[in-house]
Amino acid sequence: MTFRNLILSKPDSFEQVLLWALDMPTLGQAANTHFATAGLQSVCLVWGNASSDATQWQNSRQTELNFGLSSLQKSLILKARMRGDGAKTSTLHTVQTALLLTSNNFNWACLIFALPAKDVESLNSNELRTDFNNLALRCQSILQTEHFHRDIQRLAESERLQRSLFAISDLATSDQETHAVLSELHQIVNRLMYAENFFIARYDPVDETIRFIYFVDSVDWHTPNTQEKIDARSIPNSLTLAMMRNAKPVRGPSNEVRARLDLTQDSSLGPDSVDWLGVPMLDQGTVLGGVVVQSYFPEHRYSDKDQALLAYVAQHILSLLQRREAQENLERRVDERTLALQNEIVVRKRSEHLQQALFRIAEISQSNTTMDSFYSSIHKIVAELLHAKNFYIATLSDDGLFLDFAYSADEFDALENKRGIGHGLTEYVIRTAKPACLNRAEIDELARIGEVTITGTKSVSWLGVPLFIAGKVSGIIALQSYTQAHHYVQSDEELVSFVAVHIANALERRLGTENLRNAYSELEQRVQERTHELAQANNELRAQILVRERMEHKLKHENLHDALTGLPNRGNLLIQLAQALANYQMDTTAIFAVLFLDLDRFKVVNDSVGHFVGDELLKVAAQRISACVAPSDLVSRLGGDEFSILIRSSPYQAEIMAIADRVISAFDAPIRVQGKELFTSVSIGIAMVDGRYQSPEELLRDADVAMYRAKSKGRRRHEIFDEGLHKVALEALDLENDLRRAIPRNEFLPFYQAITHISDAKIVGYEALMRWQHPKRGLLLPCDFVDVAQETGNLEAMDWQIYEQVCIDLGSIAFAGRYVTVNVSPAHLRDRSFADRFLALMHQHQVEAHRIRLEVTEGVLLENPEQVAGCLALLKQHGVHTLLDDFGTGYSSLSYLHRFPLLGIKIDRAFVSALRDGEAGGSSAIVRAILLMADSLGLDVIAEGIETEAQCKHLRRLGLSLGQGFLFAKPACLNDVCAQHAFAEKPSLA
Repeated sequence: MTFRNLILSKPDSFEQVLLWALDMPTLGQAANTHFATAGLQSVCLVWGNASSDATQWQNSRQTELNFGLSSLQKSLILKARMRGDGAKTSTLHTVQTALLLTSNNFNWACLIFALPAKDVESLNSNELRTDFNNLALRCQSILQTEHFHRDIQRLAESERLQRSLFAISDLATSDQETHAVLSELHQIVNRLMYAENFFIARYDPVDETIRFIYFVDSVDWHTPNTQEKIDARSIPNSLTLAMMRNAKPVRGPSNEVRARLDLTQDSSLGPDSVDWLGVPMLDQGTVLGGVVVQSYFPEHRYSDKDQALLAYVAQHILSLLQRREAQENLERRVDERTLALQNEIVVRKRSEHLQQALFRIAEISQSNTTMDSFYSSIHKIVAELLHAKNFYIATLSDDGLFLDFAYSADEFDALENKRGIGHGLTEYVIRTAKPACLNRAEIDELARIGEVTITGTKSVSWLGVPLFIAGKVSGIIALQSYTQAHHYVQSDEELVSFVAVHIANALERRLGTENLRNAYSELEQRVQERTHELAQANNELRAQILVRERMEHKLKHENLHDALTGLPNRGNLLIQLAQALANYQMDTTAIFAVLFLDLDRFKVVNDSVGHFVGDELLKVAAQRISACVAPSDLVSRLGGDEFSILIRSSPYQAEIMAIADRVISAFDAPIRVQGKELFTSVSIGIAMVDGRYQSPEELLRDADVAMYRAKSKGRRRHEIFDEGLHKVALEALDLENDLRRAIPRNEFLPFYQAITHISDAKIVGYEALMRWQHPKRGLLLPCDFVDVAQETGNLEAMDWQIYEQVCIDLGSIAFAGRYVTVNVSPAHLRDRSFADRFLALMHQHQVEAHRIRLEVTEGVLLENPEQVAGCLALLKQHGVHTLLDDFGTGYSSLSYLHRFPLLGIKIDRAFVSALRDGEAGGSSAIVRAILLMADSLGLDVIAEGIETEAQCKHLRRLGLSLGQGFLFAKPACLNDVCAQHAFAEKPSLA
């Protein structure tokens, strides 16, 4: 079919309209037949689904109305030409009309015809309408035929898809190998769409592994092992893995798909394809695999229809794989169980056979047959259990000097009836009193080392078991094989050893009735003796049991009680809490409460007067707490200075709070230990049981949270846990987790506050202050997170992050003699490597020593003065100076001002904010004294927290030259500091 342009116009307006015409021989021939005599140059037929399109086409007077195929759903356009020569197309004027047709699915159609301008006037409209009607009927018939063809095509496609799904379903129950089934699956998909390059992957979301169970690719010859599970972390840029993790179909060229999924090209994962289509296999929203097809040729590309089809087929493939895996697992379990049952049957049959043999041995041992007949019967019984063609029984004489071969059967050698003790294998077993199962090599080795001497025909395998009578070796039962077809193994040795016991018992009964009588007599005597011994042993055992029960009771008590106070311990409390919680869950009226107690400032007592006194204090505390509760309540010590009370005596909150008040009041009186009066108080957290608690640990946790709230509110009080506390605890946990994630993300940054001359506000330096750029909560001050950072041990890492950023920023703000100070915590100066690490950081970023200074607090200098002094001295040797921060708030000792290498001091903001005009004493006197002391020691002085002009004037009158505070500048980030400097340095237009 071909597309051509056809110019049409209305006779009254002559407006040009551009349409597309489509040649179809069938309608073209019909048009020529009906209009050959009418002088028509061409005829065009247009139809579609939307009736609004027809109305728009008939009523439009736009200059260019595009009626392309894309605007007509299921449209078809026909153009038929006249036979013979007509007027030239370029000079053609046209007349158009429309005839509406109706059918089942098409709402409108248009007939368009064209003829030369000279024939317009002579056109017979009545004849033309008759011909139009005939052509309209013909067009309607062809329209319906076309509709039927399309319906048949859709039905054929549906039938083909249905047959494919049936075939997939049949494969699930076929007995073919899995690879053959997957190969047939490939062929089925290939019949539905282009799938020359096709693979199926199974994904395990639990252990993050992927396995390519089927893989066919015409370009990538690196075929993965279908049994190998690949760790997903080893292929982070895999398109297939990214598609399955995304849980959505992905389609497009490989490079576009990678860009869309934020992946990096990895040549080890195969070549790029022109078009790539992958769909996940989902089971109730969980991705369990994926199906992928790809094309390396531009003529084969995938459409939305292919994607929908592959997604539909992928789910059936997953069902097939799951059914086959379930069937294979079932078959494997059946095989394993069948094998186990078969082994069990073999063992049972062997046990039954052995049991029958033992019964027969017992029967013949009690019969009146001769000894020869007895030995022969034994031989037959053993021969039924294993290879015993060569078999003999030898007994040892009473004096142990001779061997009596009471019975023997051998293919090659005839044994003597009696011989002296020698050095053969028989004597070896008797000598060692152990069974021996030996092969030829082991026999030769024993001969080589002199353990045995070999005589007679050499056996391939030899088995000998000693016969124990009356507790000592009295003989041997032996079997041997001369052929490679029979070798004795460990199980044979165990079997013969088991049989030998019964043979020995039978021999013992048959070989001496008199001895047996004596044995009975001796046995009776031994029984009496043994009975007496057992009675004594029984009495001793009873005594031991009583001791053991007392020890067990003591151990159980020690395991569930605190060794120091004798109170129940944490384990005992959790057991009682679990029982109380279970009772409450069955009966909600069985209300109880948990009190968590902590002695305030107990560590101070321990550190000051010693642990022995602290232990005595804990004993007295336990007695006072126990005296405040009912006998049905449980007081326990959790560890350290923490106690707990399980209140079961009262269900009312007011009474529980009264108990807590009694406990608090019980510690008002001093505790006297070893002549010392000690004072302590107690903070209590209370958790009342309710329906949300599922474990005793949750109750104890909430009571602990409430106790910490009581401590934070001033100690010597109690607090009841509520949802607000729970929310605070969760927020603290979230903050701790965010804090741990913030360090590797470099979310901490320095803000710089200017240090200026008070007289002219000229900047001489900056103090670097830590800020946290939280991704959700915005910019946080140190007061929001420093306490949590100290508790979790992350503060040092955060400080080093600030130090490194300051070293990076110094080039932008430290010029014209300006410097930057950084705060150093006690934990840093406790580390002997701090100075070396700090100097290495400066060297790494090429920071000059005069551009950076340290700020330390008074408490830092007192913790370990020798180490701190050495560290600061080392830094000063390299040009790094130190300032003493918050001076006046601590000990303010003059001794460490000259003992430590300090450059200057910073007066705490508390003294600055307290300055008053006209006062002679107070803060003014303190600041004046600090200035005099600093001048005498040659130290710089900086005032902190200057916020008002009055404070600034007062400090100038006192003689202070340097300061910092909101009056001059607030802490700002690097960009703002640079912007402020640029504005300050900008020349005036005046």
